[in-house]
Amino acid sequence: MERIVQLYQRLTDCEPQDIVPLAGAGSNRRYFRVKGEGESLIAVIGTNKEENEAFIDLAQRFRDGDLPVPAVLAVSEDRMVYLQEDCGDVSLYSFMAQHRQADGTLDAMALDVLKAIIRELPRFQFQPIVSQTADKFFNHCFPQREMDRMSVMFDLNYFKYCFLKLKGVEFNEFRLQQDFERLADDLMMEQEDTFLYRDFQSRNVMLKNGCPYFIDFQGGRRGPIYYDVASFLWQSSAKFSDAVREQLIDEYLAALQPFKPMSKSDFLHKFRLFVLFRILQVLGAYGYRGLWEEKEYFTNSIPLAISNLQKELSLGTCKSYPYLAEVARSLIALNAEEEKSRVEEAEKKAKVATYLQNDATYISHGILAVEGEISKSPKAASLVVNVFSFSFKKGIPADESGNGGGYVFDCRSTHNPGRYDEYKPLTGLDQPVIDFLEADGEILTFLESVDRLVDFHVARFQERGFTHLQISFGCTGGRHRSVYCAQHVAEHIHQKFDVEVHLCHREQNITQVLK
Repeated sequence: MERIVQLYQRLTDCEPQDIVPLAGAGSNRRYFRVKGEGESLIAVIGTNKEENEAFIDLAQRFRDGDLPVPAVLAVSEDRMVYLQEDCGDVSLYSFMAQHRQADGTLDAMALDVLKAIIRELPRFQFQPIVSQTADKFFNHCFPQREMDRMSVMFDLNYFKYCFLKLKGVEFNEFRLQQDFERLADDLMMEQEDTFLYRDFQSRNVMLKNGCPYFIDFQGGRRGPIYYDVASFLWQSSAKFSDAVREQLIDEYLAALQPFKPMSKSDFLHKFRLFVLFRILQVLGAYGYRGLWEEKEYFTNSIPLAISNLQKELSLGTCKSYPYLAEVARSLIALNAEEEKSRVEEAEKKAKVATYLQNDATYISHGILAVEGEISKSPKAASLVVNVFSFSFKKGIPADESGNGGGYVFDCRSTHNPGRYDEYKPLTGLDQPVIDFLEADGEILTFLESVDRLVDFHVARFQERGFTHLQISFGCTGGRHRSVYCAQHVAEHIHQKFDVEVHLCHREQNITQVLK
């Protein structure tokens, strides 16, 4: 922290008055907002000198080409800390969340912003390289200077080992590898001196005074133009409709023409392969984060990615890779069976709950009898679990049952999204806040312990015939962390036990009964 202070003083001749940590991304880089009598700046502490230098060098080259990226204003002597322009708190991702209508579609303002952003992409891909040799430009890229065939194979094998294997999909590894080899050859067939942003997605575009600024390009390298378009339009959390994707492809192609004249049909012929490749990459990541690390957000995202894969199959994108298509169809069928089982299990639980609510009638007719015994104790149905989120400023929720037991959990030890402007108007039920908390990870570790305690308590209360259990989650404002935790635990109990769950987000005036 001292180095940030020294760098800020050296640049502004002012003492920083406030240094606030910002939510990190996927790397170990740490970000801080530094405020003083001078302007507000973003401080970055990196863990890899070469990665820092890649960002610093690319930022300068982009600025020289009049591209909208934050200016790097000061760099420490060891190149491990630097100060950059503050582009605000509003990411494109959070902006879209605020402009998504009740039916899930984006409003006209959001579409205009998306069009303006996609029109900038060809400038990043071509413009910075015009004034210098490609070798000189790409030599500074990190961790490698280009997207090559080996990196493509890494990603395809990531899908194979971190998704197919974990999902339990049977396949012939030799035949699948042959199709992967063909796909890699086709993806890398067109080699041009164009810049691949690599992580061109909605969280890496900031909106400041209505103008887009592009960040986190330090992983960029030489690569095909199609990849970034596919990455942007098929980002699953963006939830773009086919119609919106079509509009944005048209906008991109119009902006591409001064750099590389190309018809839409020629573009789409190659582009579909990169869409397929991105879907496989994404499934690999979801497999690792969801199936292996058991992070619920990634597990829940798998059906959408599989739906995208099914769409590519229907378009014939896999026709040159017949065994990959066969494996994809097996995966789609497996997913459909799992979804059917989930629906049947939910219906079964609903029926059991109905029987238990009328246990005297049904038991007397033997409907719940199994080999002369009752399959579920009527006492299980009598337990009601009340789950609250609340603000400590307004007091702990009262226990109206008279039971007087249960838990009150303090969520204030975890990273607070309410400290950042873009999350302040949202709650722990909104996807941007959920993504923030789960990417940070502290709250997931916290809830692992909570789930174990609660599971034990609910099971014992059922066995002993207790009728009430109260579980409350408090944080500073009762808006973000406590809401997320209460929602998680209520749904967890509902899915695992045959009990009635009454959920109350007290400060949001939201109540729900899960039966």
